[in-house]
Amino acid sequence: MARSYWYYGKKRGHRRTGSPALASAGEALFFAVFLLLGCGGFVLFFTTLVVPQWRVNHEFAQNTCKVLAKRIAETQGTDGTLYRPEFMIEYDVDDVTYGKGEWHYDIHKTYSSGRENAQTVLDRFDLYDKAKQNVYPCWYDPANPREVVLARGYRWWIWLVFTVPASFVVIGAGGLIYTLLHRGKSAEHRAAMMQRTLERELFNAGPRGDQQYPSIPQGADIINSPGTKLRFRLPAAASTGWALFGALAFCVLWNGVVSVFVAMALRSHIAGKPEWALTFFIVPFLLIGLGAIVVFIRRLLVATGIGPTLMEISDHPLHPGGQYRVFLSQSGRLIVGALRVSLVCVETAAYRQGTNSRTETREVHRHEAFCREGFDVQSGRPLEVEFDLELPAGVMHSFKAAHNEIAWTLVVDGHIDRWPNFRRAFPVIVRPAGRL
Repeated sequence: MARSYWYYGKKRGHRRTGSPALASAGEALFFAVFLLLGCGGFVLFFTTLVVPQWRVNHEFAQNTCKVLAKRIAETQGTDGTLYRPEFMIEYDVDDVTYGKGEWHYDIHKTYSSGRENAQTVLDRFDLYDKAKQNVYPCWYDPANPREVVLARGYRWWIWLVFTVPASFVVIGAGGLIYTLLHRGKSAEHRAAMMQRTLERELFNAGPRGDQQYPSIPQGADIINSPGTKLRFRLPAAASTGWALFGALAFCVLWNGVVSVFVAMALRSHIAGKPEWALTFFIVPFLLIGLGAIVVFIRRLLVATGIGPTLMEISDHPLHPGGQYRVFLSQSGRLIVGALRVSLVCVETAAYRQGTNSRTETREVHRHEAFCREGFDVQSGRPLEVEFDLELPAGVMHSFKAAHNEIAWTLVVDGHIDRWPNFRRAFPVIVRPAGRL
């Protein structure tokens, strides 16, 4: 049995080079750790900063207290001495007196650099005087009456703390997606991809256009990449990496926000005071979050389990009535139920209806150029086929204006057994008959 995973690469003299597969796995593990640290940071900061603050403002019961003593507590920080106002208070809950011997103020017990600010807080509270009977409001935790605060509200700086785990999530997710998408690709292949990207930017940098047919796309980014079998290699319509990253970003952000309300609802049920309005309110948002997770997992499976799809064509642009050769390469390790390549024309129209802007898309032409059913794709042995493509005479050419567009694409539809189906599109330009 052939081994599909090698710990070493080519042998050079008495030493062996590192295995690309092992290096790719190590790189993926490195970024996965970043992603897990970021997600763990979100959970940690949420449970230690957001939840206590929310409970103080929604679940703590109000009471009155006597101020027995007050002070400014100090601690040494990296930038010098930090200060915090503290109070020793006394309050009664169910005929039980609490507070003596303990210092309280806010739920987070935070220190700040301004002593004057701490002194200002202290000046707002006077010590208890029996003659005046001066008392102040306080709020205690019904589940633990010893937990009490003299200040409520929300602190904006808490949300700045989340930028740290957010950066870990972005770095980890971006690096992990990049590693998975470039798994098995050589350094030369990556350099070639980067070169093609730079060439496309250069081709599109300056003003281009056909003076006689200004509304026909030029397609410079299609003909700047030579193929290995045929003349041109067609670029994919969309980047799988960006789509995967967008799905992950939406999944993390949406479920991160929803988890705040889920925790609030769960805590109310655990405390025996269920907030049914909040519970029913978050159900649709929770379902959307679960759907986002399913979409991300599906995209991840397609991106990592299904190899790259390459398509080359014998000539470009296309012309009505023309005949062309197309080369298709599909990599991966798949049991394919059916693989189809279709030439598709889509018309898009944007218009205003009253004060609203609407965009309608309609498929106006589809021609199946290739189909193969019931076959396997082995790892390291991609499916490679050539077939003929004939563009029907009299079809509409490509067109792009401010509010209308006619776009042609070669669409690859794959139906995979026990795996999510996939679709990948490769744009082509159709010129009017007789135009080069």
